[in-house]
Amino acid sequence: MFKNKKLHYGFLLSMFVFFTLSSFSWAATVLPEVNDIIPDIVDRVSPSVVNVNTSKTMTVTSPFAPFAPFFDQIPEQFQREVPQRGIGTGFIFREDGYIITNNHVVEGADEIKVTLLDGREFSGKVIGADSLTDIAVVKVEAENLPTLSLGDSDTARVGEFVVAIGNPYGLSHTVTMGVLSAKGRAVPSGDSGQEYENFLQTDAAINPGNSGGPLLNLDGEVIGINTAIIPFAQGVGFAIPINMAKSILDQLIEKGKVVRSWLGVYIQNVTPEIGKQFGYEGTTGALVADVIENGPAAKANFQRGDIILSVNDQEITDTKHLQNTIRSLKPGDSANIQVWRNGEKKTIEVQLEELEDETAIIPSVDITPQKVDLGMDISEITADLQQKYGFTESKGVVVVLITPGGPAEEAGLRAGDVILQINRIDVSSVEEFKAVLNKVEPGDTAILLISRAGRTLFVPVKAIEKK
Repeated sequence: MFKNKKLHYGFLLSMFVFFTLSSFSWAATVLPEVNDIIPDIVDRVSPSVVNVNTSKTMTVTSPFAPFAPFFDQIPEQFQREVPQRGIGTGFIFREDGYIITNNHVVEGADEIKVTLLDGREFSGKVIGADSLTDIAVVKVEAENLPTLSLGDSDTARVGEFVVAIGNPYGLSHTVTMGVLSAKGRAVPSGDSGQEYENFLQTDAAINPGNSGGPLLNLDGEVIGINTAIIPFAQGVGFAIPINMAKSILDQLIEKGKVVRSWLGVYIQNVTPEIGKQFGYEGTTGALVADVIENGPAAKANFQRGDIILSVNDQEITDTKHLQNTIRSLKPGDSANIQVWRNGEKKTIEVQLEELEDETAIIPSVDITPQKVDLGMDISEITADLQQKYGFTESKGVVVVLITPGGPAEEAGLRAGDVILQINRIDVSSVEEFKAVLNKVEPGDTAILLISRAGRTLFVPVKAIEKK
């Protein structure tokens, strides 16, 4: 038995030595190869990566201006114009001087200076920009410039090595390396409420100044346009998929903008709670939260509360799917849209239009009924509340207090929200709201239609038993 153990341990030891030597052999072969690939890529592509320096004039008011807050218009002697400078990156994709960068790098710039690796400087001009994708095309007057190859972001695989080159903090042609961490990320754009879609995520270091630079695969092809970071996060950067840019470059160059179709509705995803209130058992589709006056949907008699099920016989899964489907159609096209309304399906023909523009005190009244609590207080609408919260609605009731940790807070309600309906019943006073809410049982979901910042949306709130 002892002999068998010795044989067993000897076999394990020999296997360990074999795999260790094999690993060293693999590392000795592969690592130098990888070590050569990155410098080779950098040498080849760096001449096509440019620094983009911008300046624009801003008017500022002296903080020492006496009594300045009391003037409706600040006197000119207390104002002065100062230049604001910005830095970013771009890359040449056509040898006759066409450069891709981020829209936010060049937006509003009075002057754009483009600097190449060899030190040559050119004045740049924005010939096309799109805020929805954060992509811009800058033109310089030059010929026979070195260019980068545009790859295929759809075939890029999560986990593959990527290289980022840019101008972080003005440090020209800084190279970082990482992997493609994820695809299809949605990235919010600051306080604007806009959300950029379908971004690539990488752990290659991206810092201020990298914006507009290329994210490259190991073939030296551009698969993304570096554009965003999450402040204070480590190893989390984002890039616009290059296929998104390729789909709009011709329009940016020829028209200066991207022409998109517009349906004219505000939409939200369908949850089981919301679907139940509309007699709809599914969770696919997009719920019409509001219909924009004089828009294509309004002209076709869409209604708030319609659930859009399909467009031209293509089933709609969620709001993003609907947006992408509408954008794939041309302004002027007619679309047959199937909706769920009042318990049945209905098909509406709508003519799409071009999207022109891409870019709201009395003591509170406790409205908690005898049976349930929503975790909020409301009030009648008054001029003081309209001014305090910045809304113009004259019908409905106003949320004036949210209970921390309560159902209303968990549902995302805020003070200043105007409640127009509860469970699809219009309410114009606190008493009307209480009358409807008294029919709700503990554990039920109340569907509130609210108005916020000029838009309406449905919010499901789980009613809890009154303590």
